[in-house]
Amino acid sequence: MHDLIIFDNSGVLVDSEVLANQVLAETLTEMVTPTSVEESLAHYSGHSFAAVPERVFQRTGKSVPAGFEDVFRTRLFAVFEDRLTAVPGIVRILDLLDVRGIPYCVASNDTQERVRTSLRLTGLLPRIPGDRVIGVDQVAHGKPAPDLFLLAARRCGVPPAACLVIEDSPSGVAAARAAGMTVWAHAALTPSSRLRGADVIFPSMRELYSLLPATPLEEPPCTPPR
Repeated sequence: MHDLIIFDNSGVLVDSEVLANQVLAETLTEMVTPTSVEESLAHYSGHSFAAVPERVFQRTGKSVPAGFEDVFRTRLFAVFEDRLTAVPGIVRILDLLDVRGIPYCVASNDTQERVRTSLRLTGLLPRIPGDRVIGVDQVAHGKPAPDLFLLAARRCGVPPAACLVIEDSPSGVAAARAAGMTVWAHAALTPSSRLRGADVIFPSMRELYSLLPATPLEEPPCTPPR
């Protein structure tokens, strides 16, 4: 099986995709252009926030004003504090990986601050401490570039070919492919047709649980990259 499992964060560990896109759609509608939650999910989900202004301009010809990011983040964290939960079934998955000695980490198109905040609010942060939380602000390019996943592999001392990525977006699937890793896709919100590049597509964590290996593996030490 694989020597390291790399989880995406939003939509895989924490149930934040709909919440984040509700806030993004609301803020875009107020400050830039009318945007539905469905449009936000279709066009911005899975991309880093830094990519949103360019994608908005490409779609609408309108520029995101100064202060947009601050307004969005303030609203987002307020919503997270009140409503964010872990993805149903993910705690059972992490328990199983711990019992079987399979190491895991997080590599996300969100910033480290946002990832750690969401993990803290859902009670998952103690499971994934320190250098196992990798955010887009630590690499030159976010997904669909492979940088995040390659950094995760280096930190844990595992060759890319021995890594399994759990993703839920087309950009994440493309990034894992570019990194030379196996990728399984969680198709809870994203249509399976948009995740065709994945090696396996599963609809819920119950199915992922049944796919995980039974053979315990020794956990390699995670160390900062040189």
